[in-house]
Amino acid sequence: MYLGYQNGKIKFYTQEPLDQVFYNLDKVEETELEYVLDGEEYVLKDEAWQEKQALKERERIAKLYLTGADVERGIYQAKGMDFDDIVALVEQLQPAGLDIKALKIELKANNFYRGNPYVSAVGALLGFTEEQLDKFFETNDYACLITEQSSNDG
Repeated sequence: MYLGYQNGKIKFYTQEPLDQVFYNLDKVEETELEYVLDGEEYVLKDEAWQEKQALKERERIAKLYLTGADVERGIYQAKGMDFDDIVALVEQLQPAGLDIKALKIELKANNFYRGNPYVSAVGALLGFTEEQLDKFFETNDYACLITEQSSNDG
């Protein structure tokens, strides 16, 4: 692979060497490393870049939201429970770190954001994985919540 530089930045990453004059390049160099287009420039596809992409994806997923009705309907279709049933379950089990009064307030919200820690806490209580919750918030398809992983039927 070849890198073509203009004004100190990588502007081309190609399999074939580029004509330095035709493309007005400062230099062309051969590389065995892998580069990716990140915005308007090529950067080394290394661990730091992959971590940056993973962080961007986590931030994107955290901003996904569904309406309260979408969430309650999805839980009902997947588990046969509504928000009242969830409150009763939390009151019965009293899981550590889950404040029942705060949960009741959260359940009155118009929109539920995937990044809200109560979404993960209640999801875990119901047997949903983080991946299932991500997919549910991405698609609003309750079928994402129905798998062997989330089944509590023994």
